[in-house]
Amino acid sequence: MANDCGMRVVSIIGPTASGKTGLGIALAQRLAQPGQRAEIVNADAYQMYRSMDVGTAKASAVEQAAVPHHLLDIIDPGETMTVARFQKLARHEIAELQNRGVRPILVGGSGLYARAAIDDISFPGTDPQVRAALEQREQTEGAGVLYDELKRRDPEAAERMDPHNARRTIRALEVIEITGRPYSASLPRYRYVIPSVQIGLDLPREELDRRIDTRTAQMRDQGFVDEVRRIRPQLGVTASRALGYAQIEAYLDGEMSEDEAFADIAQKTKRLARKQMGWFGRDPRIHWLNALGDDLTDKALDIVAKADAGEYDEDDAHADERHVTHHLGDIAQ
Repeated sequence: MANDCGMRVVSIIGPTASGKTGLGIALAQRLAQPGQRAEIVNADAYQMYRSMDVGTAKASAVEQAAVPHHLLDIIDPGETMTVARFQKLARHEIAELQNRGVRPILVGGSGLYARAAIDDISFPGTDPQVRAALEQREQTEGAGVLYDELKRRDPEAAERMDPHNARRTIRALEVIEITGRPYSASLPRYRYVIPSVQIGLDLPREELDRRIDTRTAQMRDQGFVDEVRRIRPQLGVTASRALGYAQIEAYLDGEMSEDEAFADIAQKTKRLARKQMGWFGRDPRIHWLNALGDDLTDKALDIVAKADAGEYDEDDAHADERHVTHHLGDIAQ
């Protein structure tokens, strides 16, 4: 698909607080021409939950009015969103937009979700009986025995795993048992199933930390505590994992002060941002741009135009890493 010309899906990725929402809206507005429109498809795992607005830095009402957004506020906090469920929703939404001649712009910091929408990734189901039997074996025979079995049945998968991570070993053996195929066959591939171009936002660690501190302070000013207090009774297990909600719940329970809660949110957000950059930095197809550049939108438009014209050939796992900038290794540490 790499050489297919035409209107590609644009995926904007980058760490939290890097400016993805702003670039997505600016790009959609600049791409809007007679006979052509662009709209945003959310790829952030937690922005799909209704009422979780401040804590997830959801696009404001003004931003959503500027450019139509999709897959925001689609489930209640008590429900469960999984990457497999999102994949189906996102691909349906992308197809619907393209059928109407609208270019989808994926925006989100959830790396696996962003890739699930456009990449060759499958999500095998589960079998409680198979899982229970493997868990029982782990208890009686030990994780090492299960890992040795995985090495025999799927050496490629075993090589990628920590021998001490019994949970992942069990999952791999479960998938092999259910599908009759190697677990490695279902691992993500750097191969688009929908013609796409990815734009990454990069910035120095110091500036990223500053932005995270600013965003955390804004969350406090915008009533994050009140948001958590209001929706707490409805928060399900999955939604409550969104960064920040547990800290505010701890504050409401008297386990820490408000200052301590927000300081912990900022610290853990910075840690998350580094993990995100480590995740994104492994994808050689991403075109990295300086998030602080005055000409950011112009450069993004140029990348999109070249991708539409078929000038890039990065649709495989062996593409080189010429787009990874010098900041990535530093941020990912």
